[in-house]
Amino acid sequence: MNKDEIRDRVKARKSLLSAAEKIEAARRVFSRLEQSAAFMLADKVLLYHSLPDELSTREFIDKWSSRKRFYLPRVNGVNLDILPYDRSRLAMGAFHIEEPQGDDLADINEIELMVIPAVAYDRRGNRVGRGKGYYDRLLADTRATKVGVGYDFQLIEGDGIDAEPHDVAVDIVITESRRLVIHHYRR
Repeated sequence: MNKDEIRDRVKARKSLLSAAEKIEAARRVFSRLEQSAAFMLADKVLLYHSLPDELSTREFIDKWSSRKRFYLPRVNGVNLDILPYDRSRLAMGAFHIEEPQGDDLADINEIELMVIPAVAYDRRGNRVGRGKGYYDRLLADTRATKVGVGYDFQLIEGDGIDAEPHDVAVDIVITESRRLVIHHYRR
């Protein structure tokens, strides 16, 4: 299955979810994240501000923002800038996502954990994004632990995802019922 087919299939499945199912799924996924050593040990965490079809991060951010240093991405041309989270300094940005404002950019090398949205993942940590490559460019420059989060049906079984040379895999995939730790072998 190619990436466009995966995007269409996941989009159709997401459209069937009720508001209650979305809330419960986010609660379960982020509860699993909270229990992970990667999250417990990290102080500086990059999150995403969720779109309506993504697992909502709002309650999770509210719960932990006084105990962890959260960062959010902001679209800057074809790249993402990383800025500290401050609820009072958010504004609607690209793609109708709330983004942090200001010029206090964070160094990507200081981020210890990155929680990454995607359309789909496979058991090797490969991901299908929305097709613009923002996260692939960002992930290529970091050694942080990369965690992909999604609904159970966003984990593609079988042959998985055909990764391209520029694609960057995540280290952990967390869904409502699973946490997969992927072992990447670096040369």
